[in-house]
Parts: sequence; C-alpha cells; structure tokens
Amino acid sequence: MSAIEIKEVVKTYFNRRDSSTVVDKLSIGVERGEVFGFLGPNGAGKTTTMKMLVGLTRPTSGALKVLGEKPDAPEVKKKIGFMPESSSFYLYLSGKEFLSFIADIFGLSKDKKEEKINKLLHEVNLYEARDVQIRKYSKGMGQRLGLAQALINDPEVLFLDEPLDGLDPMGRAEAKELLIKLKKAEKTIFFNSHILSDVEDICDRVGIIDKGHLIAVGTEQLICLTEF
Repeated sequence: MSAIEIKEVVKTYFNRRDSSTVVDKLSIGVERGEVFGFLGPNGAGKTTTMKMLVGLTRPTSGALKVLGEKPDAPEVKKKIGFMPESSSFYLYLSGKEFLSFIADIFGLSKDKKEEKINKLLHEVNLYEARDVQIRKYSKGMGQRLGLAQALINDPEVLFLDEPLDGLDPMGRAEAKELLIKLKKAEKTIFFNSHILSDVEDICDRVGIIDKGHLIAVGTEQLICLTEF
C-alpha cells in the first residue's frame, strides 16, 4: 500500500462570477519511506495540494488517500506531521511552551513529552532559545520551530510546505541534515519547494507542477532537464 495516493484530483474555487481551477487532474503515488519533492513556481498549486492531503480542504473531484484512508480520518491525523508554509503560533508562549501545547494535543505522557521536546529543540538548534517568547523569534527561528512541531508525534508521514524558506545558509544545511536523518529512519516525506537545489540531497523522486498540471515526475537527475 502506498503512503500517499492522489488520483485525478481537481480543485476548483468558485465565486459568483467565475471559477478558478488551481489543481487539474493530478495523479501521484508516493511509497512508504520515500522522500518526494513537489516543485513548481509560486501559484502552481503546491500548497493547495498539500492542504488537501492533510484534510484542510477537499478536492472538487478525484480521490486522495494517506496511509490507505481519507486525509480527514481521525486515525490518519494521529500519524502525520504538517508544517504549513506560514506557521501560526501563540506568540506569547516560549518555543518550549508551544511544543508542550502541541504534545498535549497528541496525548504524550509527561515524561515522554519532556524528553521529546528537548530532543527536538536540540535538533532544530533552538534549545538555547527554548524559554524565549516566540514573538521575539526571527523568521528562520519560526521555521525551525514549525519543523519541530511537525515532528512532535513521531509521524509516519511528514508534510512540509517550503520548510527551508527563510533560513540562512547554516539553517538550511541543518534542516537538510535533519531531513536526511528522517529519510534514513524511513519516514515518508512529501515536501513543497520552488527551489530545485533544495531537493538535490534529499529526495528519491521529484514531481513538477505548473498551473495546476503535473508536467514531470521522476528522479532529481531527470527533473534537472525540465524547464518550468
């Protein structure tokens, strides 16, 4: 069974006067343990696709499955991690308090929660800023916190929307190193990017979407030959 199945998915937004199709007959399969990079220019339909995969919006037509179930199934939500393109935080909380809040949502025990949070804060290089209010974080620090919260429940499938955006070169290198570590742990990762170099050292396969249409899918070496 594939970790992610997208079959002939269409997403159209309607208003009183007209309609706009942002994803058009998209079909992709991602195997368990695979790292799949979903690339395309801004406005191509990447974020809309990811929102459908995590159950935040529904397709107009077609079918999506994550771990064999519909994305909005409660059992699926327990097994996925999601980092949105623009993370929203309770800015008056510290980084550690926010992760504790997310851990409580997933029902982590007190002992396991403390251990998991400290480990993640070290991995995303935020341990020294763990007690600083999030409102004082830079954009890059916010990105790293967003990645940490996506990992708090040890997900089987990880959805990341532009996870490297806003990071300085050192931060990008550290984030890539963490993603490679997750890859070695055989996590399934589906992540969006508009920068091809972001996926060079991470992905098993890459798909390119443009104006809602999948225009290429294959290895990173093959995709390098495709212009978009």
